[in-house]
Amino acid sequence: MLCQRCKKNQATVIYEETINGEKFGYHLCQNCYAEMFGAFSSSVNNDILAGLFGQSTRRRARTCPVCGTSYSDFERTGLLGCASCYDVFKDELMPYIERIQGKVVHVGKVGQDVREQDLTRKLSRLQEDLEKAVRERRYSDAELINSRISEVRKKIAESGEGSNE
Repeated sequence: MLCQRCKKNQATVIYEETINGEKFGYHLCQNCYAEMFGAFSSSVNNDILAGLFGQSTRRRARTCPVCGTSYSDFERTGLLGCASCYDVFKDELMPYIERIQGKVVHVGKVGQDVREQDLTRKLSRLQEDLEKAVRERRYSDAELINSRISEVRKKIAESGEGSNE
């Protein structure tokens, strides 16, 4: 079967992933796989090569002091035992996290700064107050709340323009 990406070379790797419960499979050649996910390596091949040259690739297996999970447990199951595992296996996990998420730094749900988040929360509360005032037929209060909503929306628009520059 030909590689589904380049359509030139023979596919030697089947890459499968599950997204929202649906399985997707890709037949890739070794070059396309390396371009997409990094160099193809096998611990078996590395051990054989190291054995030929008299070197040992086996390192002492580290385990999490809190839950006892080893890195080989993570490789086998894809699950970590506790939050401490992220600190213990940080060096090994960072390449995976970066490849999956694109970044290793959390930027927040929508990437807003604190001021923008406060304004968004304030706008939400004011809209709830406005709905309540209208339901209770307090139209003069509703008018004041509506003017405050306009002010907050204007501030949000101004802060959004400033961050794009």
